[in-house]
Amino acid sequence: MNGGEWIAEVLVRRGVRHLFTLCGGHISPILVAAKSRGISVIDTRHEVTAVFAADATARLTGIPGVAAVTAGPGVTNTLTALQNARLAQSPLVLLGGATATVLKGRGSLQDIDQRSFLAPVVKWVASARKVRELAPLLEEAFFRAQEGVPGPVFLECPVDLLYDETLVRSWYGGKTSTKPASIAALALRWYLNRHLDSIFDGAADVRLEEPAAVAVPEPEAGAAGTAAILIDRAERPVLVLGSGAVQEPARAIELRKAVQVLRLPVYLSGMGRGLLGRGSDLQLRHRRKEALREADLVILAGTPCDFRLDYGQHINRNAVLISANRDRALLTLNRRPSLPVLGDPGRFLGALADERPKGFSRPAWLSRLKSRDGERDQEIWTEKPKRRKAPLEAVDVCRQVETYLPEDSVIVADGGDFVATASYVVRPRSPLSWLDPGVFGTLGVGAGFAVAAALHRPDSAVLLLWGDGSAGYGLSEIDTFVRHRLPVVAVVGNDASWSQIAREQVEILKDSVGTDLLETSYHKVAEGFGGIGFEVRDTDALPSVLEKAFSRARAERRPVLVNVHLGRSEFRKGSISM
Repeated sequence: MNGGEWIAEVLVRRGVRHLFTLCGGHISPILVAAKSRGISVIDTRHEVTAVFAADATARLTGIPGVAAVTAGPGVTNTLTALQNARLAQSPLVLLGGATATVLKGRGSLQDIDQRSFLAPVVKWVASARKVRELAPLLEEAFFRAQEGVPGPVFLECPVDLLYDETLVRSWYGGKTSTKPASIAALALRWYLNRHLDSIFDGAADVRLEEPAAVAVPEPEAGAAGTAAILIDRAERPVLVLGSGAVQEPARAIELRKAVQVLRLPVYLSGMGRGLLGRGSDLQLRHRRKEALREADLVILAGTPCDFRLDYGQHINRNAVLISANRDRALLTLNRRPSLPVLGDPGRFLGALADERPKGFSRPAWLSRLKSRDGERDQEIWTEKPKRRKAPLEAVDVCRQVETYLPEDSVIVADGGDFVATASYVVRPRSPLSWLDPGVFGTLGVGAGFAVAAALHRPDSAVLLLWGDGSAGYGLSEIDTFVRHRLPVVAVVGNDASWSQIAREQVEILKDSVGTDLLETSYHKVAEGFGGIGFEVRDTDALPSVLEKAFSRARAERRPVLVNVHLGRSEFRKGSISM
């Protein structure tokens, strides 16, 4: 087998169903070999989209997503997506093409020091030097991506290790005359032949071992018992559950049961959204800061004290703080917990539920928080008429989306003001049904995340919530949706502005420079790529359009874009994060 076939063989053994890519001559053997072995090759219009799709694949399946990109700019285009995955603790494997081994550092096309460039943003980086190293290194890449704190890894695959030996030898021979005309030419021929013998040595003798099992970091012994004692003493406990607690998708239902057993008031964030469905009597959605400042005990499960919790300032200074995380550094980030639990947060909550199978019910405290939650829901609707400046207002749109969103759905959130407004109103229906970038706050994740969601949840409705600013990053991927028959429904909140930035910028600096957009006809862009487009300017038209969007996307296996024109809103005034 050639090197591309060895790589494809490992991917099959690792359960990889989809390989995300943008083509390039450096990596063609990988793509062809993957296809021949039944792996679906999903080619995108930008390398960053391919890596975003690999990231979302890992979040939805628990198997590291895999992307393959060509050398040089193909690799550098993935940087943002890799950093996003690193901060989200999402395991993925990036395969990067590279110049021929003999030409490294000699000015070859797209030849740069890729390993040094990516080393700061990935967990592990390696480069194969011989064909026989490709498969073992790829096996190690999968292991490294998942061990401990999950994250992205990079394996560099030089082009002369991927193609058939006969072809590669002809390439090398083509650099010299048939009959060496001088001692120098003879020496060069000898050197090249020796180099070829070296890179192909042992290629036929590779034996694949059974993939090494990756141990999930268990919480420290006794941590659940100690935590239970601390919670028993608390009158006003609160649980904050984030993406770090749902890194084992196969155990999501077990995690949900554990949270239900604990009976603690809970705020869900990131990939944790939807864990309890949309009607749980335990889940709270509003005024989290007030609850944390009143609580006498707070459990952070997979949620660090970063900017989202005002660097720990949202939490009562006198409260007992229990923090569980796989990452040792995040356990004590900005706030030292009373009980740090190093290990998987989801497994910690499971152990805590086993420790106290009757839970920690605090009905008066929960009722107080639920009442306040309901008051905020009511405020959102009653304040609406005062905010209206156009036929459609963001909260109205999100309310309609919530009403017409199918029960079996996955929501992809990619945007600033419009998407953040949706987070107040649109409620994920089930575990692993909300995909957002995570702590990096990366705009542009939407198209790649939606690709992965449509592939791995083919029977679900995939809703892509796009701000008109963030839509600009991925509109060309509607072509990808069309070519691969992915029935994504994208709703664009079009207020012709980067509103999350403009609101404060204009008020403080009295200038909207750099934040103004146009009321672009995004629906026509979708139609140009072969999708279905709708434009909505009237509030009464939105319900029927949403119904048509979901039904046509499913029936025709085509993407639908709904371009909703919004007025400017003050709903999230003062909410910008730094």
